[in-house]
Amino acid sequence: MQHVLIIHEVADYEAWKKVFDAASGIRREAGERSYQVLRYASDPNRIVHFSVWTSHAAAREFFESPRLVAIRQEAGVKAPDFIYLDELEHGTL
Repeated sequence: MQHVLIIHEVADYEAWKKVFDAASGIRREAGERSYQVLRYASDPNRIVHFSVWTSHAAAREFFESPRLVAIRQEAGVKAPDFIYLDELEHGTL
């Protein structure tokens, strides 16, 4: 599985979440298969988006597209940090 971890600050979580939810269809079309949204306990506008993708190439193409850059600006995203990860193992205890 191919994972992407995105950590970013947003101007306003509620405003960001509306834009994030509205983009679910284009994320799916681009190759996102599942996601989790978390936020820092000490800072409600510091967001972590952890997702599973069909490939890192599909994720990079999507996240670097001019369309998504514009969507991030609309959503009030400040300086996202993208980390591309390969799953080695997972389990449930």
